[in-house]
Amino acid sequence: MAQMPPDIAEKIAAIGRMVDPPKTYAVYTALHDKEPYPNAVVTRDVKYGPDGLQALDVFTQDGASGRPVLVHLHGGGFERGDKHPAGTPFGDNIVLWAARNGMVGVNVNYRLAPKAQWPSGPEDVAAVLAWIKANIKSFGGDPARVFLLGWSAGGNHVASYIAFPQFQKADASPVAGAIFLSATPFDTTVYPMETFARYFGADASKYAALSPMPGLVKSQVPTMIAYAGLDPPAIEAQSVGLIAALKKAGRHPRSVFMKPHGHMSGGASIGTQDTELSEQILAFVTTGQ
Repeated sequence: MAQMPPDIAEKIAAIGRMVDPPKTYAVYTALHDKEPYPNAVVTRDVKYGPDGLQALDVFTQDGASGRPVLVHLHGGGFERGDKHPAGTPFGDNIVLWAARNGMVGVNVNYRLAPKAQWPSGPEDVAAVLAWIKANIKSFGGDPARVFLLGWSAGGNHVASYIAFPQFQKADASPVAGAIFLSATPFDTTVYPMETFARYFGADASKYAALSPMPGLVKSQVPTMIAYAGLDPPAIEAQSVGLIAALKKAGRHPRSVFMKPHGHMSGGASIGTQDTELSEQILAFVTTGQ
């Protein structure tokens, strides 16, 4: 497993615990391939729902068949973000890495606040999984082996889908595993929810009922939790708390503490020589635990 190179570590340490996509992207952009990507077949902006943001990209390879599917949901505080920020390799880097490592990668946009509020996130996850069940075989994917990777706020959408059974429909692919990358929030009773009021609403009395933590603890979906040493403290605490709650319930999540990384750099590193996170994801998808 290759660790973060010292020169990269110095630059990420200088960013610190801030969530700063532009500065982080500046560190990693040159480390990724530019389009057109070798060894990948890319299908852009496939609709999975009627809203303009309900679109996804599929990355696969010629001749692929029966591959596990890695679905990436970006972050952005519930009201920003994109599956492939214009002019960058990011978002693409995750699903390109998946396609090159024996998977089919699906990169998802979802509806954003304030136009869309809870439960638009888990509803969109359900719609993506319904699309996958109906269509992914034609891209070489196995609809019975779908792994959801939620980064930052995207992790809450994944967690909410798993935690609340009302969103899980018969027309959707089952979830073989959930990967949380610097994800938040899991426990809405302790997180400073005013940060996300434009998505969860202004009525604080409702926040506890929207917490995915109890449902995640009850769920038997295999779970991987990756978090960074330079995550904002409140976000780091959410991952630590979920790991502790799952272990207390007799679950054994795969936990990955990326000590030199920041909130944005873990995902940005996927597809580079820093394989600390990507090797763990590959092992989780390969073994299912």
